[in-house]
This record gives sequence, C-alpha cells and structure tokens, in this order.
Amino acid sequence: MISNRSQDNAQLVYFSHGGGPLPILGDASHQAMVSFMERLPSRLKKPEAILVISAHWEEDAATLLGAPNPEMFYDYYGFPERAYDIAYPAPGSPELASRIASLLKREKIAARIDPRRGFDHGLFIPLKLMYPQADIPALQLSLLRGLDPTAHLSLGKALRPLLQEKILVIGSGFSFHNMRAFSWQGGNAPDPANDDFQNWLVETCTGPLTEPEREQRLIHWQKAPSARYCHPREEHLLPLHVCAGMADRGGTVIFDDYILGKRGVAFSW
Repeated sequence: MISNRSQDNAQLVYFSHGGGPLPILGDASHQAMVSFMERLPSRLKKPEAILVISAHWEEDAATLLGAPNPEMFYDYYGFPERAYDIAYPAPGSPELASRIASLLKREKIAARIDPRRGFDHGLFIPLKLMYPQADIPALQLSLLRGLDPTAHLSLGKALRPLLQEKILVIGSGFSFHNMRAFSWQGGNAPDPANDDFQNWLVETCTGPLTEPEREQRLIHWQKAPSARYCHPREEHLLPLHVCAGMADRGGTVIFDDYILGKRGVAFSW
C-alpha cells in the first residue's frame, strides 16, 4: 500500500470522492465509498500535511490554496440545507504552499498562491470521512485549464521532491464521471462499457508496464475503451495523472466497487 521507499516518505492516493455532499448526507449508493474512506487512514501513516489535487478547481497557472485557516467553499447546489452546514476546520499550510510553488517554478511551471479560496468539496468531503478531527494541515492544488494530460503528468513529476516528506498527496476525482449515466435513484446496473474503461485504468496503473509505456497510455487515455463515455470531460480523471507523474512505479488497487450505481476504482502508490 505504501511505497517501499523509506517509511517517512509521502504517500500517494487517487480516489473517487462521490457526488457532491451525498457521502456525508447518508446516501445509500455511497456506502461502499464511505466505508472505504473511513478505513483508509488505518492503512496509512498519519501525515504531517495533506495536499489535495481537486477535480473542482481549474486555473491558467498551477494555483495553491494559501489561506492559514481556509473557509468552506460549497461548490455545489440544489442539496438540503444541512449540506451547507458541513464544516471542516483544518488549518491550511501557507509555508508548504510557498515551497510547492517554488518546486513548480523550478521546473518552469507557472505557479501562484491564492490566499482567499476555501476548501472545495473535493477536499472537505473525503477528509471529513478520513480525518474527522480536522487536525492535519491541508491545502489544495488546482488543475490546469486546457486539461492537457501531459501537463498534468509534468505537474506530478515536479512534485517528486515531496516524496521525501511525511505528506499525504490525494488525487481527488472520480474514475467514472458521466453525470447523465449515474444511477441517482440507486441500483448497480451492469455497464460493460464502464467495466472496459475501469479495467484499462487498472491495467495502466498497476500492470507490468515500463514507466514510458505507462506514461504514453495516460497521455493517450482517450484511446482507451469507452474513454469518452466514462469521461465526457476529463477533469475528474486528471488528478490521477498528477499522482501517477509523481510516482515512479506502478500502483495498487485499493478500491473497486460501486458509487452512484457505477463502478469506480482507487489506487495508491
């Protein structure tokens, strides 16, 4: 589960964070995901900080959340009132944000810090399940507008110096994200097209490939079976590319189950 480098090194996880606040609201179709996230910290070393690459934040330059005490950013609508009372009062880490921005600039990647933006649900939903005490400093890193897969692999490669630190890096997205195909009313109907893509992801991220082979598959992910059916828009897939770029080896499947009636997978490195 954890990289076979020193036990003090970073841990990398990509997972599906579910539909808006539904995991916290007790939605039955999220129960497998909720159980997984509640158990996940027992399989990890407790980190000193958490960096989340959220599918719900895109900027023209790699942007880091730099607030010392981030507010809540409820980036969803149409849910019951209690969905807007969810709180996750973890501290931010302006110092880590500054160091990460420097790492990116060193690799010629434009980077900046946003001192005002709050935690979006790509962070506060999973972390509320994983670390409900909210006692670990947390921050976010944006995706890059244009959603170029090569650029996001490069973003991950630039973060590799963080592998020497006690940081948990989370790619928070969804391995299936076709909003029209989700089963919002519940039920896990067979979906061979989704299975084809999830199987391709598992093979790509965990199979016996060379790193150049793995990278080429991720760059050309649109050629995978049912790629555009599973991701009409790829913002929920690209956090995986950042994690894979940061890793220097294949990963391990840590979740393979149904969310909103569709099969989703998660990986660790």
